[in-house]
Amino acid sequence: MIFASTQSQSPNNKWRRQLDKFVKENQQELAALSWGLWLENADEKGTVGIYLQPTPHFVYCPRQAIEQLNSKVENRLQELVGIVEHHKPEVEVLMIAISKDEVKLIYFEPQLAPPTCYERVGKDVDTLLVYLEQLLSEQFNAEQSAQ
Repeated sequence: MIFASTQSQSPNNKWRRQLDKFVKENQQELAALSWGLWLENADEKGTVGIYLQPTPHFVYCPRQAIEQLNSKVENRLQELVGIVEHHKPEVEVLMIAISKDEVKLIYFEPQLAPPTCYERVGKDVDTLLVYLEQLLSEQFNAEQSAQ
């Protein structure tokens, strides 16, 4: 069977494809960052997010803000709220990507547990943030320049 998706080819979903590629190429570093931020803050500040405008950078998405957004969109984000509520940071990576008026869930279980990724990467949280934001910016800028 062939499954064609016109949605994945639309310009509005280009950022999603770029982000998927970034996550696939940087799973260990994202898992390390996720665990490092968890060690620093637990979930006091909320879920880690990647805000793509004007340039990609990491933010926190407070649980209350996610719940308010879910309410505004008539509970269409209920699954996301459930995943956030039951997230297991020692096993899986959870981030929310935000681009203009859209969100995308980044949710995966890395090959190695996040604490192991953090140890192996061997960088502190601030260094990881700068490194990953730079890679994100380069990828998104390179994709735009290639058009």
